[in-house]
Amino acid sequence: MRFRTQAVAYPYFVVALLLYGLQMVFGLLSVAKYLGPDPLIHLLPFDVSKAIHTNLLIVWVLTGFMGAAYWLVPEESRTELHSPTMAYAALGLWTLAGVTAVVGYLFGWTAGNKLLEQPLPVKLAIVVVMLMFLYNLGMTIWKAKRLTTTEGVLMAGLAFTAILYLPSLLEFDNYTVAIFYRWWTVHLWVEGVWEMIQGALLAYLLIRLSGIDREVMEKWLYVIVGLTFISGLLGTAHHYYFVGVPSYWLPLGGFFSALEPLVFVAMSAYAYQAIRRSGLSHPNTLALHWTLGSAIFSALGAGLLGLAHTWPSVNRWTHGTLITPMHGHSAFFGAYVMIVLAVITYATPALMGHDESQRETRTGLWAFWLQVGGMFGMTMAFAAAGIGQVYLERVLGMGYLETQAKIQVHFLMLVATGTLFTAGVALFLWDFFFLAPRQRTHVEPAAAAARMPA
Repeated sequence: MRFRTQAVAYPYFVVALLLYGLQMVFGLLSVAKYLGPDPLIHLLPFDVSKAIHTNLLIVWVLTGFMGAAYWLVPEESRTELHSPTMAYAALGLWTLAGVTAVVGYLFGWTAGNKLLEQPLPVKLAIVVVMLMFLYNLGMTIWKAKRLTTTEGVLMAGLAFTAILYLPSLLEFDNYTVAIFYRWWTVHLWVEGVWEMIQGALLAYLLIRLSGIDREVMEKWLYVIVGLTFISGLLGTAHHYYFVGVPSYWLPLGGFFSALEPLVFVAMSAYAYQAIRRSGLSHPNTLALHWTLGSAIFSALGAGLLGLAHTWPSVNRWTHGTLITPMHGHSAFFGAYVMIVLAVITYATPALMGHDESQRETRTGLWAFWLQVGGMFGMTMAFAAAGIGQVYLERVLGMGYLETQAKIQVHFLMLVATGTLFTAGVALFLWDFFFLAPRQRTHVEPAAAAARMPA
């Protein structure tokens, strides 16, 4: 660890991973409800367990992004963090807001806007946290007078994330208008500015892990940012199909959303470029697994599977079916979950005080492959169930409940592969919380810093 205040990242990673584990619990509860009978239907109905599952995903990934930024910015700017106290206070308020939202959902306290269900007081607390976070990092960079392209792209992605949350504070009486502006937050986060964050973290990790020249990586980063803006902004229109907006959104959404996979293909290409030039010689092989995994899995989940049902002529049949979680699960896992876990895995040796070569543990490798295998199986289960649902319900006109009964076997596969995935998450948490601290050895800061590329 080059700077003492990079340790601020650790409690953020702790909170993020605890919420990740909790998200798995509500995910398994949600999928089990498909099989029925549901003994918790009056205490925890499906809409509540699903809302908690998806909200926990957003909260823990954002917590991971913030922890990654507190780790990366001091190192890139070569200075201590402006105010560790403010960072800890922001984490306390952030955690309190998250817990309040989850408990509130259990008692029906919700704004009712899908993926943005947080009540207004919780949303205002989130805005305050984001302002504290951006001010703290902004002052750190300002004091250092050093801003690299990598951290500039990261900061831009984080700042746009905060700005695009503001439309969610507004309430509309008209459902179509509410849906229209909801995607300004949700789509432009996950298929726009979060791609900038992923690209910046990927560039940082590839520079550190492969030792490739910074200029080469940052040129690729410009390409990714350009593709993100070209495809992501008007690509939002693929959410406007069939929700009551004018028909010109169909060709606009079809064309620009079809360009969105280019971003993820570019990320895979620049990861390949880095590895081809320098090889896989870094001792922290677990971090290499998660970093390359993010580049490859995001190209599959967010790129190819997103393209598969983005065309209006296809989306007409698949809209609102299980084809959507097929794409959503694999896209989120590849693009954002894996990159956060990559940063955590990379930073763990320095945070825990042990050597990087000790990170290739059997538990860590099992955690990686169980999550990758489990997510691939879940994607296939959703795909099979979704195709069956489209044919039975949309083509043959069969009723919803009758269709669900016909495709039950795919939910069994979903439970099995989801359990496999959860076992991988549990092993990752066990490795981080219990095994990594036991490997603590004394590593001279000068020796650790000497291994880092400029």
